[in-house]
Amino acid sequence: QLQASGGGVVQAGDSLSLSCRASGGTFRSYTIGWFRQAPGKEREFVATARRYNTHIVYEDSVKGRFTMSRDNVKNTVYLQMNSLRPEDTAVYYCAASSTIIFSEISNHLSYAHWGQGTLVTVSS
Repeated sequence: QLQASGGGVVQAGDSLSLSCRASGGTFRSYTIGWFRQAPGKEREFVATARRYNTHIVYEDSVKGRFTMSRDNVKNTVYLQMNSLRPEDTAVYYCAASSTIIFSEISNHLSYAHWGQGTLVTVSS
């Protein structure tokens, strides 16, 4: 199970930190991704932390602003979001997969396990 938290309402330029805690399974054997979905839009990839290593992959629009990290002791991943923009407004989800291959890490359909989502609202 995945439990995301940390969403809220902030102003443009502010920062926010999301957390996603996992229970069950061997955490380090899972690739954990962050996705977001704005109203009326498709779910889109934000970042992912690959299993067994420290490799993090980011979507281009968040590079340099968002930082993802994982703590395999606490079974938790984090998404530090800086310089937030109104277009970052969305429900943010964490997702996990133990079998995903590298070429599919940005495809939300390749993740089997999902958290409930946490809403981030950035006002201008």
